[in-house]
Amino acid sequence: MQTLDSDEVSIHIDASPEDVYAMVADVTRTPEFSPEILSCCWLDGATGPAVGARFKATNKVARGPSWTNTPVVTAASPGREFAFSRTEKFTGTIAWRYRLEPEGTGVRVTESYEVVRPVSRLGWFVIGRLFGCRDRRADLRIGMQQTLERLRECAAASPHVAPSAER
Repeated sequence: MQTLDSDEVSIHIDASPEDVYAMVADVTRTPEFSPEILSCCWLDGATGPAVGARFKATNKVARGPSWTNTPVVTAASPGREFAFSRTEKFTGTIAWRYRLEPEGTGVRVTESYEVVRPVSRLGWFVIGRLFGCRDRRADLRIGMQQTLERLRECAAASPHVAPSAER
């Protein structure tokens, strides 16, 4: 049976911490970055990141149907940290976090997750057999690497995000 506990991936982005925070904390943009997220929208009248705000995320992996979950924002500190937690019936609770630290001419972005409540045996069956995820830990690591690379590419291409050294 697979196991999952925590992992993190970091990357340097040549933009200000505030600009990168604005990109990751706007959950409606998450599909631009994450290879597993199809859509995200704020719920309950929320229009942006705030502790306690909820959003609906629609996910999809290699095979199997898409599914939705309802994460809750747990940290919203502009330029420093954005975090949320999601709980699904058989796949436990996972806390996701983006930490931003000024670094040279830009920012060091660290994306991480921590399993707060473990995936059940039934959850692992669904993940492995029905969705075809044989090594979920490796899948999540690759997804975080792709997410951060896409974030860097979007920051470089955005006319609204200037390298922090030019400010």
